[in-house]
Amino acid sequence: MALKVLSALDTARTQYYHFKAIIIAGMGLFTDAYDLFCIPPIMKLIGRIYYENEPGSHQYEIPAFVVSLLVGLSLLGTVIGQILFGHLGDRIGRRRVYGLSLMLMVVSSIGCGFSICRTRNCVLATLGFFRFVLGIGIGGDYPLSATIMSEFANKATRGSFIAGVFSMQGFGILFSSTVTMAVCKAFNAASKAVKDHTPEEADVAWRLILMLGAVPAVLTYYWRMMMPETARYTALVEQNVLQAAKDMEKVLDVSMSQIAEDYEIPPTPPSYPLLSKRFFRRHGRDLFSCAATWFLLDVVFYSSNLFQSQIYNRYLSQKESVNAYQEAFEVARVQAIMAVCSTIPGYWATVACIDRIGRVRIQIMGFIFMAAGLLAIGIPYYSTWDEDTNDKGKNVGFMLLYSLTFFFANFGPNTTTFIVPAELFPARFRSTCHGISGAAGKVGAIIGSVGFLWASHKKKEKGYPKAIGMRDSLVILAGVCLLGAVVTYFFTRETKGKSLEENENEDEINDEVPLTGRDG
Repeated sequence: MALKVLSALDTARTQYYHFKAIIIAGMGLFTDAYDLFCIPPIMKLIGRIYYENEPGSHQYEIPAFVVSLLVGLSLLGTVIGQILFGHLGDRIGRRRVYGLSLMLMVVSSIGCGFSICRTRNCVLATLGFFRFVLGIGIGGDYPLSATIMSEFANKATRGSFIAGVFSMQGFGILFSSTVTMAVCKAFNAASKAVKDHTPEEADVAWRLILMLGAVPAVLTYYWRMMMPETARYTALVEQNVLQAAKDMEKVLDVSMSQIAEDYEIPPTPPSYPLLSKRFFRRHGRDLFSCAATWFLLDVVFYSSNLFQSQIYNRYLSQKESVNAYQEAFEVARVQAIMAVCSTIPGYWATVACIDRIGRVRIQIMGFIFMAAGLLAIGIPYYSTWDEDTNDKGKNVGFMLLYSLTFFFANFGPNTTTFIVPAELFPARFRSTCHGISGAAGKVGAIIGSVGFLWASHKKKEKGYPKAIGMRDSLVILAGVCLLGAVVTYFFTRETKGKSLEENENEDEINDEVPLTGRDG
């Protein structure tokens, strides 16, 4: 029989505290998106400042190896952070480590801005170090935010609440682009920047953009520290049911008499440890499905930088015709337009539909539409999209396909892979398993953002060696999406409309799990 306090959480009406939790939990993901999407325009500024005297076509261009290293270090930090903080969230409590991950993001964002020195090698080395530390903080926020929101939510709208937390990434992208445009506009107006020379104060501009990303996180730090421990962790892991009831009385509109147990419940020791044979027998398929689909999704999702050169060629001015601030401004403007037209609508379509359609159907649909978009871009790539970038019809067609591909990533597996691991596992393993799944995803992100970036060049150019080219890369990525749909169909269980305890698969009598993902 379910504990009264957990039953009260499952059936609680939607109220103010739920929305407050979405903002508090989502601010880490907001900061994550800010720091990820401010990097492309910042790379333009750094290239202008520290690579101004490079010869010929290399002028203003950061070498491919340096760009890949900076991206890879941040994602590697995220892998470590997800595993480390996910494990700590189950060992010592979600709330106790929640503030630490946010503070790590704040300190490292400020550190990225300072980057200690002003010589090129020193700046890039220190920026890489602080980006790595920032990645650890961001990685830690993923399992904690998803787990906390899932454990506070009611079962009828739990998917929408967790999706609401994740959708804060879209606003983080928009805020990042807005701040970047505002800073570049202000510095351009105040300075005497010219096309062929970058003023010294540009070295302040990119640092300021990075440090401003810490402001929203700082503003929510107090509220994050004031959050009580989740009732499910307190009652099921710490086995202090009375304290769980007291905590929930403070934040939810329920009286103590409704959620306190009629008699004292004796503590029961865990029946099996994490990663034991019994764990894999009961939860191995779920862990595989969560980790595999997140891995496959991030291979594709983080390969979006393959399209940057196509977008920039179509919509940005030639670097010789603009100054440093104008070039960075144009990159940020394109990102803001994409956020408003594609990214944010995709997130909120998931918020609106996930508790009606279900996680599995949205994830399969998203993977299939992503594959279709990538094939439509990839198969005719060299004959259609890589030719005349001044053809308005082709430009509109390319951006439409690009937008739809990433709309269905967000109205699809990019959101659902964040949600499902927070719903499937027992409370004592929930944060850890979410961290493992997310870490698998970020390994895929390294492959997508670094591996495919190097593989996409058909000839030797801009520091990249000759490889398989864009067409083959995009077709392979479409195949990855289709594989994601297959894995989802056969292995992912539906969690819609069920309590977390129903989803846990902790029945002592039945150690077997249904063989397809279509149940429920």
